[in-house]
Amino acid sequence: MGILSLRDAYQRSVTYLRVSVTERCNLRCFYCLPRGSHGCGRRPQSSLDELFEVVRVGVGLGISKLRITGGEPLVRPGVVDFVRQLSLLDGLADLALSTNGTLLAEYAGDLKAAGLRRVNVSLDSLRPTVFKEISGRDDLERVVRGIASARSVGLAPIKINVVVMRGINDTELPDILDFAASYGAQVRFIEYMPLGLGQRWERSYVSRAEILASLHDRLSGDPPSRRPGDTATYFALRHGGEVGVISPVSCRFCELCNRLRLTADARLRPCLTHEGEVDLVPALRPFVNRDALERGFRDAVARRVAQGSYAAPSDGSPGEFRPMAAIGG
Repeated sequence: MGILSLRDAYQRSVTYLRVSVTERCNLRCFYCLPRGSHGCGRRPQSSLDELFEVVRVGVGLGISKLRITGGEPLVRPGVVDFVRQLSLLDGLADLALSTNGTLLAEYAGDLKAAGLRRVNVSLDSLRPTVFKEISGRDDLERVVRGIASARSVGLAPIKINVVVMRGINDTELPDILDFAASYGAQVRFIEYMPLGLGQRWERSYVSRAEILASLHDRLSGDPPSRRPGDTATYFALRHGGEVGVISPVSCRFCELCNRLRLTADARLRPCLTHEGEVDLVPALRPFVNRDALERGFRDAVARRVAQGSYAAPSDGSPGEFRPMAAIGG
């Protein structure tokens, strides 16, 4: 078992690591990879063996929860074997994967057999034309099949993540709740984040208050709840179950943050919205240096800030824009 030892200057314990295995994705959702972008992948990605060594050190330092992300993680060859390796780590309490669902029907059974416990699936619209407008692909039916497959093999609970955007999908929220209930899944509505998207964000942003107003007839009126380390606030539904709302803009939750992000090119990112990544490549090549990896984790934790910022760096420099697909969500 790992010994809890990653605590930042604000006394927040870091126990959760999001691991991006690739920057590549088979969709082009405009809030993640802006239209006109040439995509990610400018930096060479690390091998899965190298990423595993980083994770193993993190678990030894007290990381107990892992989420595999991308890009789209299921486009990375070898991801099932990577899951199998991770599932055997002593001290790991939770192993999950975030996916756009397009390849989930193909991989769900193998992932479950390899030791994956649960999945989060991005699904921003139930209308084929809107789904294609958002993602650039006509793959809604494939995503629905993926959700059905995940349920059938026991990858549970299934969480459906929905980025809410004004004039695009904000009228679909009740329908998405009903769809999720039919598959035994839970919905989490997410505020659109202003990560390098400028005017599109300004005209499309929908606040938590507006999301809840659109669901007023579905909510029970019971007090909302929070879970340790969870970014969502949960609201009970009138006919059973609950819905989560993740509100990084209107109701910041930085004081509860317990996570680091590992990018596909072996950099630890202390905060989703703040630069200051720690490059672990020198600790992995030409050979693995465990002590240096431990120092990298501690350095990343030391760089965590009290409150993330969507603004440019304080020195006025633009920094290197990393779209959500490159950060790993």
